Parts: sequence; structure tokens; C-alpha cells
Amino acid sequence: MKAKVYFTREITPEKVVELYHRLGVELPGKVAVKVHSGEKGNQNFLRPEFWKPMVEEVKGTIVECNTAYGDAAGGVRDHTEAHQKLMEEHGWTQYFDVDIMDAEGPDVIWPIPNGKILKENHLGKNILNYDSMLVLAHFKGHPMGGYGGALKQLAIGCASRAGKALIHSAGKTDDRFETWKQHASSVEFPEAMADAAMSVVEHFQGKIAFINVMKNLSVDCDCCTVAEDPCMKDIGMMASLDPVAIDQACMDLIISSDDPGRDHFMERVNSRNGIHTIEAAAELGFGSREYELVEI
Repeated sequence: MKAKVYFTREITPEKVVELYHRLGVELPGKVAVKVHSGEKGNQNFLRPEFWKPMVEEVKGTIVECNTAYGDAAGGVRDHTEAHQKLMEEHGWTQYFDVDIMDAEGPDVIWPIPNGKILKENHLGKNILNYDSMLVLAHFKGHPMGGYGGALKQLAIGCASRAGKALIHSAGKTDDRFETWKQHASSVEFPEAMADAAMSVVEHFQGKIAFINVMKNLSVDCDCCTVAEDPCMKDIGMMASLDPVAIDQACMDLIISSDDPGRDHFMERVNSRNGIHTIEAAAELGFGSREYELVEI
């Protein structure tokens, strides 16, 4: 059966909740809500006010992990103290319980026996405290992955600093200072992301859901301190139980768009071999590129 992907052109906090209910699931127990909290200086990330009704609906805890890049990249989320301060500055702690999952070690290490690149994934140990996960992704471009959506939130988003280093170096090192000297190729990096994403989906099997918001469509990620302004008009929002299908559906809407900024957006995706993340994830079998789009 094709995966169902629910789509609406209306981008409002209330519509996010409606999309979630269309999935026909109720995430059990303690719910980890994975968001992108936005790097210091970034103007495109989706604010906590936008997500508030959805997070409250599932009584969720906002979860994040520290980044692997340091001060040289201008970011402040690479160590817990500064990351927590930024979560306060961006308003997340005003509304929600916030858990930086790798604030204290040791990491949890999950084996990936059938991985294309990675043999294991390193994650913030607090991920073990949750029964289910809701992945709230801001779909947009990305300087290294080409695009960022549900699969990136699962992979880079849930990985600890060491885990991020492993993904970026194609498994060569978990040292965040060494990873940039051994950077993965444009084939290895998407495949490593797919491997890491698979481990999270398998852990929460049947207790995970995905919402992608196609708004503020910049070629840059919310991890950029100085991101390029959006190059396309807002498109809408999607929800699915399949992370591969939802990212593929978003990509298809970009490709079929007549927006004058489409070519610029797709140049970023294609120059980084971004669609290969979706291809690799489908080949690993934890999602499908075949889907039924249900517009609401």
C-alpha cells in the first residue's frame, strides 16, 4: 500500500493539529517533540508560538541535541550552557519543557547492522526517556544536505555531538574537531543520514509521526546564523507516518512548482545530491517514495 501523505495549503498552528489528527494515531506515553530551535541570528526558523497548539495537544517535551560545529561557524548550540540560553532567548522554555538530550553523557549507541555507511548511531541518552516521537520539521534547503526535512530531523537532529561527527565524516570519526577534515562525499553523507534516521524510526516503530511545514523556503537551514532569505512562496504543510514519503512529497511539490525561485532552490538540492537521502532511505526499507497525497 502507498503511504498516505496529508496536505494543506493553509499554514496555521490550528491546521497543524488538524493534520496530526488526520493520521488517526495517538502517540502514547511520554512524547518527544523534535523541532529545530533555530541558530542564534537565524531569521527563518519556525517560532515556538507556531508549534504551541501541536505540542500541547500531545503534552510533549521539546527535544534537541547539541551541534558538532563550533564558534568558528558562528553558532552557539555546540555546548549545553549556551544552547540552553538560546532556547530561552528564542522562547522555547517560556512555553514548553525543553530537553537537550545529550546535555550529559554518556551517549546511547544504537547498532545499525545493515547500514550503508554507518555501523552505529550515537544519540543523546535522554532519548531513552520517551515512549514516542513527533517530528516537526521546517522543510527548506540545507548548505550540506541540499535540503532539510523529516529525514534530517531524525538523523542529524537526534544525533549527539559525537553522532553528528560520525554522520558528517561517513563513520570515520566521532571527534567533532576532526570530522571536518574527513568530510563525507556527496554520496556518503546522504547515505549516512539515511542510516542514522533508520535507527530512530526502528526504535520508535509504530509510535512516531511526521509533520513538514513548507514555509520560509530558503536554500539555507535554520542552523545558519546568516541564512539567505526565502526564495519561494510558502507552499503548505504535510503530515504522514512515513518519513520517506513525506520528504518525497515535499520535494515533488517543489519540483512541480512554477515559482520563479524553484530553480534556485533545486540548484541547492541537486548540487548537494540531496535527493539521494530519500533514495537511500527507501532502499533501506523504512519508508517508501510511493505515496498517496490527500489534500485537505
